[in-house]
Amino acid sequence: MISLWYQKYGVIFMKEKILKRKSNGFLLLLVNLLATIFSTGMIIYLATKEKYVLMILFVFISILSLINYAGFKMVGPQEAIVLTLFGKYIGSIKSNGFYYVNPFVVSVNPAAKTKLGQSADVDKESKNLQILTNSIPYAQQVNKKISLKVMTLSNSRQKVNDVLGNPVEIGIAVMWKVVDTASAVFNVDNYKEYLSLQCDAALRDIVRIYPYDVAQNVDTTGDGVPDDGSLRGSSRVVAKRIKEEIQNRVEFAGLEIIDARITYLAYAPEIAQAMLRRQQASATIDARTMIVDGAVDMVKMALDKLSTEDIVDLDEERKAAMVSNLLVVLCSNNEVSPVVNSGSLY
Repeated sequence: MISLWYQKYGVIFMKEKILKRKSNGFLLLLVNLLATIFSTGMIIYLATKEKYVLMILFVFISILSLINYAGFKMVGPQEAIVLTLFGKYIGSIKSNGFYYVNPFVVSVNPAAKTKLGQSADVDKESKNLQILTNSIPYAQQVNKKISLKVMTLSNSRQKVNDVLGNPVEIGIAVMWKVVDTASAVFNVDNYKEYLSLQCDAALRDIVRIYPYDVAQNVDTTGDGVPDDGSLRGSSRVVAKRIKEEIQNRVEFAGLEIIDARITYLAYAPEIAQAMLRRQQASATIDARTMIVDGAVDMVKMALDKLSTEDIVDLDEERKAAMVSNLLVVLCSNNEVSPVVNSGSLY
């Protein structure tokens, strides 16, 4: 017999058990309907004959048939129900169909009323609720079934300081599903809220390891060696680490993280303009460096060409003047108008 409990980190957690004692609901529904109709007819007949002893017996049978209707459970594709009997977990039904179980069992789903605004978790009655008046009472039936579909959770953007202390805003989308219904229901108070909080916590922990852009002397892998990891340049690596961190946090709650993706990344508004100017200055410096390096190479090539082919013999002063003029021409932002010297170079 598979144990329902296992010990981990000094805390007892529940494990899932598939309920095997369930009957075909269609056949028993037909039998129960016939029993209800027959007992009701006998009650009416015996009441006319004033046979009250037998009538009480059929009243009891009729009550039992009505109670049996509570035992019929319908499970759709990619759905599950967790059943308890007088507070004791007896099993879960994960296969779709129409079943009959003990009529006194109760379906449990503490996260049934929690709406996170995610896929497969949208309150369909929300629009109707907004147009109802206070004079009309409305009782919404809570669906206690647990969805086994892959859902996407997208929390609000988080403002987190990166490893250099710069505030950044980041948002993620997490694809997840329930794999262990008993763990999801009994190991945490509300598995949807738990997942949402752990996503935010994991996001903060991972973002604090990386700089927004590539920075010097920053170790993002934990091996003690500086690397080129950054939030902007290593988004896939960062998303993978966030996914693994969330999975480690929610595994005991019976949840599986399918994937995680960064949906938004930017500096916080209070430093966005300053960081933009810094990026522009850095880009300008890099471009100027490339231009100067190319100009120096071209001047060197020109001097070597003149010297090798013995086209003209220049002294050091004239070489310096030529280098100066060529660098001005090659490195200038604007078009340069050449001045033709019709006289002697000297």
